Amino acid sequence: MSVPYETAAYEPAESPESPEEHLARLLGRALNSFELPDEVLRRLDCALAHDSSLHSAHHSAGLHRETYRHTWLLADGSAVTLWELVHNTAPGGGTEHEVYVDEEELHTATSRLGLPPHTPDFELPALTQLSAIPEPRHVYAPEDSADHVRRLLRRAENTDRPDRETAALLATAAGHQITQAFGRPARTGHTNLSLALYEHAFLLPDGSEVSLWEVEHTATPDGRHMCEVYTTETAARTAMEHRATRQP
Repeated sequence: MSVPYETAAYEPAESPESPEEHLARLLGRALNSFELPDEVLRRLDCALAHDSSLHSAHHSAGLHRETYRHTWLLADGSAVTLWELVHNTAPGGGTEHEVYVDEEELHTATSRLGLPPHTPDFELPALTQLSAIPEPRHVYAPEDSADHVRRLLRRAENTDRPDRETAALLATAAGHQITQAFGRPARTGHTNLSLALYEHAFLLPDGSEVSLWEVEHTATPDGRHMCEVYTTETAARTAMEHRATRQP
């Protein structure tokens, strides 16, 4: 027997870390942040959104090295990327963070760490194809993902929201990340209409990644905020287009 989702008054979506907060946290932990060009930092002052992803990693004999790609979307439509190097190869074995403006600088810094230069990033059995291991697209927070899924689906008002099987699967997630999605903005002629799309990405115990797509809008008779949740980005963007073109 199916059980309907818990109904509740609309709850505002959890606010992801702002581009300014993410930059401040990155610069605060990087030992060489003072070396970044002032021009790059000035450009990042107008960032609208950001995304982070693991680029590569190496773990061997108690030593580790990871590199992360941090990208910000600017108001003029361009993007700025900073590369973060995280390692424990310094005397004392503590974890250190460094940040660079391009991959060439990153590679130069990586070569100084003393790790084997030709060792694959992820040490796998010889018969394993590295190309079959997808690189994570997100940096996941080890938080209560089951509670996050419950609250996300509770505020979803669309009838074609994710089913109970999807909810049960995501309740096993080991972490999640919320990112505002951009690209192909919905066409709207309504000056008072608010539309936003968020990706809720989940890391499952087997290493796979699953995302839910949340559409927030004010295309309601009384102008209140409404939340809809979909299992694919295509479905979410189609819903956004529909909301944007529908007359109030």
